Amino acid sequence: MLTALFKTMRPRQWTKNVFIFAALVFDKQLFIVDSFLRTLAGFALFCLISSCVYIFNDLADVEADRQHPEKKNRPIASGKLPVSAAWTAGIVFVILTLGLAYLLAPTFAGVVAGYFLLNLAYSNYLKHIPILDVLIISIGFVLRVGAGVTLIAVERFSPWLYIVMFLLSLFLGFGKRRAELALLAHGAGSHRKVLDGYTLPLLDQYIMIVSGTTIVAYSLYTFSAPNVPENHSMMLTIPFLVYAIFRYLYLIEVEHAGGTPEEVLLSDRPFQISMLLWAVTVIIIFYFS
Repeated sequence: MLTALFKTMRPRQWTKNVFIFAALVFDKQLFIVDSFLRTLAGFALFCLISSCVYIFNDLADVEADRQHPEKKNRPIASGKLPVSAAWTAGIVFVILTLGLAYLLAPTFAGVVAGYFLLNLAYSNYLKHIPILDVLIISIGFVLRVGAGVTLIAVERFSPWLYIVMFLLSLFLGFGKRRAELALLAHGAGSHRKVLDGYTLPLLDQYIMIVSGTTIVAYSLYTFSAPNVPENHSMMLTIPFLVYAIFRYLYLIEVEHAGGTPEEVLLSDRPFQISMLLWAVTVIIIFYFS
């Protein structure tokens, strides 16, 4: 049962919480031990609260998941994890996480609580409303960035990064919806109600809009934000982001992947290389130039 619980907690999706490190990196505090340890602790707590969200989401979706070609194998839907055990674990983890988050920083605890409540609303109602469902997911990513800001004494963090994060997560969210719609084809609505409100051409338009605006917003950040080097060297990172976005589009349109962005992050080598080169270049520019 512990194995089933751990699987329900979605450890592979903890990669989404790395955005909590954005404030640490872009405020030039990566090598300050206290700031790093506080952010690392915040990352661990955000992983735990996001796992609670997945547990309660699976509890809410158990009947729909049993009709899904892939999700029917999830522990709760398949019966490997009893519903009562899932409820108990979820409640205990929430109490533990919020308590530890408050000890770390009261403001951080507020963000964590807000993230959890927002996602509870998403799991029970908002995920059934087209467009709003993806907007809520994107707000969740912005809250991850904001959570990192509450953990350190921020001096140089640019609000531009909130905008970039919001647009980038919209891109990934609409890409996921497109992949789901293409996978489930004509029976999509019986598995995820919100897919009735989308069509492939509509999602393609959304993806085109947010991918373009993401690139523009990030480009503007690299030479106009007050915390970037005055020699505009951050513009050297633009090609890596552009390639990553185009690569994800290729995976969605040609390889018919993209249903789970974390799977792309963990499995697609070209995408990984582009993100690694972007990260290394950012660190070199911010800390060694």
